[in-house]
Amino acid sequence: MDGQKSNIVEELVGRWVKFRAWGHYNVRAAHRSTIELTKEESLTPRGDCIIGVKSQLAAKDLPQWFKNSARQDNSIIIAVFCSNGICDGVVGRGSPNLIFEDETRMILRRSTYIEPATIMIKASKAAIDLRRDLVNLLSDSKMLDVFMTVINLSH
Repeated sequence: MDGQKSNIVEELVGRWVKFRAWGHYNVRAAHRSTIELTKEESLTPRGDCIIGVKSQLAAKDLPQWFKNSARQDNSIIIAVFCSNGICDGVVGRGSPNLIFEDETRMILRRSTYIEPATIMIKASKAAIDLRRDLVNLLSDSKMLDVFMTVINLSH
């Protein structure tokens, strides 16, 4: 923008994690407090928080930079779920207490409860809040692209 004034206060360059999971005919996305992805191959109707199976990553597999950033005070985590051009996003918080040790699952939570699969707390959405057209694609076993990043807010 040579010689032109820009309205951009600050341009940011960030890092994102991208991986895949797959839908399953039992995806219902009816849970009111969590969203879960799992490396498991199948899903029973009771798993109403699970939106993707055969996930390429679990909490433990997330890159170290992601874990370190998510464990900072005032960290914001963004997750975007896309299938066949339909996307939905969730924004939540990180915590210094995040464990990232579960080898099978990752869970985004509305609550502040933390266990080894928790990768986000105070999430803006649970499974029931996700776009129904996205959920319908996942219940038709479509592929799910997952994008995640962490923003660290300064005081």
